[in-house]
Amino acid sequence: MNRQRVMIRTLGLAAAVALAATGCGPQKSGAGPASPSSPVAGSSPAASPSTPDDGKAGASSPAASPSPSQSPSPSASAPSSSPGVKPIMANGDESEQIRELQARLRQLKLVSTAPTGFYGSKTTAAVKTFQSQHGLAATGSVDEATWQKVQGLTKKPSEDELRPPTTNEVDAPDPRCMHGRVMCISKESRTLAWMIDGKVVSTMDVRFGSENTPTREGEFQVGWKAKEWTSTIYHTSMPYSMFFSEGQAVHYSSDFAARGYAGASHGCVNVRDKAKLSALFDQVKVGDKVVVYW
Repeated sequence: MNRQRVMIRTLGLAAAVALAATGCGPQKSGAGPASPSSPVAGSSPAASPSTPDDGKAGASSPAASPSPSQSPSPSASAPSSSPGVKPIMANGDESEQIRELQARLRQLKLVSTAPTGFYGSKTTAAVKTFQSQHGLAATGSVDEATWQKVQGLTKKPSEDELRPPTTNEVDAPDPRCMHGRVMCISKESRTLAWMIDGKVVSTMDVRFGSENTPTREGEFQVGWKAKEWTSTIYHTSMPYSMFFSEGQAVHYSSDFAARGYAGASHGCVNVRDKAKLSALFDQVKVGDKVVVYW
């Protein structure tokens, strides 16, 4: 893929403060959707194509997810295990029960990434492998028979298994990340990989917006940067901000560092490792590509 080159005009921080309205900050319980206004023309380059929100949450608070004993609503498009058998977990779903499934699949060494609670391509592939190994219909979705079999071959995950303190394993990069200088951000593995010409330079854990304030997906460019920044809507600190889509930015979050995935942003990509982000901030240039994908 040829990288689109766009001439970008940068402004000083003082001008950005006066013209830009930024809206990221930690999501509080009960907070409704917010619509951060875009920086006025000239405050940040209009170099990034705007991708419409698709309504999918990145890292919703566990408080809003069903408990492991509850069954999430399956995706309408997900295949059932066999005619007349309804899946209880399927591709596209997100819940605490899925987090438990992922932890059990990790015990079986069918996945290596930490549980995220989102049922994506990696979970689908692992479930298919499990089903093939045990004489079940290899649909990739979990019906009652598959779930009982998984439970019977594993132990109940501990809290450390459900939410391990270790860094998430980086997902396979999107094809759009393979050329040029790119912040390659996977919603499924909840990671950011800083890549140059297809090679991973550094990685870090990230957190996304809630269902009401989702992080936009698509291909963007860094419009402008600010080492120290405060949200003009939520009045929260956003150190090492790198804005890529209107008011959404990659930035350090003390809330993420303290609470982990028990919270969410208002749409920004939160990073909890301040030292790693500081080093990345020094390397990223205005105009570098940003890819956010599932």
